[in-house]
Amino acid sequence: MAKPKRATIYLRVSTDEQTTQTQQRELEAVADHHGWQVVAVYEDAGLSGTKGRDKRPGLDAMLKDTTQRRFDVVIAWSVDRLGRSLIDLIGGLQELHAAKIDLFLQQQAVDTTTPGGKAMFQLLGVFAEFERSMIQARVKAGMARIKAGAATKSGKPVGRPTIGAVTEKRIRQHLAAGTGMLKTAQLVGVGSGTVQKVARAMTLHKTILSAA
Repeated sequence: MAKPKRATIYLRVSTDEQTTQTQQRELEAVADHHGWQVVAVYEDAGLSGTKGRDKRPGLDAMLKDTTQRRFDVVIAWSVDRLGRSLIDLIGGLQELHAAKIDLFLQQQAVDTTTPGGKAMFQLLGVFAEFERSMIQARVKAGMARIKAGAATKSGKPVGRPTIGAVTEKRIRQHLAAGTGMLKTAQLVGVGSGTVQKVARAMTLHKTILSAA
């Protein structure tokens, strides 16, 4: 007799007022119906699906355990429980696929333990590449508009703030630490407009990295 699949349940709610109990009860019933043995439950309570993996300890722990093959299938209430950013969502699903771990989504009736359900994994790479291309196109278009607008108004090029490397480094350090723009300007001894330019450059850099 074949061993039952080892299942793990992932639960998430967005606010502290919500509870994961209903999700867990329904998903345990799913496991029982399929004859799967629940070996672990991961939970992120009161955390938005827009937060990245590094801000969701339950999701992070679950994905790390995929490399250890501690379970055979992940059961979740719906796709938005796993994530609302397409890039982050697809990244997580690709990790499951690479580890040969299946996925069951209750609300979308997705079950990759079946031949039909496995087709979903085959589309992940296509969607991931499409999303990256769209982000890169938006970033390039935005920079082109900024440069064109700046050239029309002042004739000056748009780029890194015309300040010394040491000053810019200090500004970046203060902003990264959560210091407000006005306070950073006071601490470093520059105008608030200079701080805003550095902040925009930092945001653009993060966007490009996430799209890469």
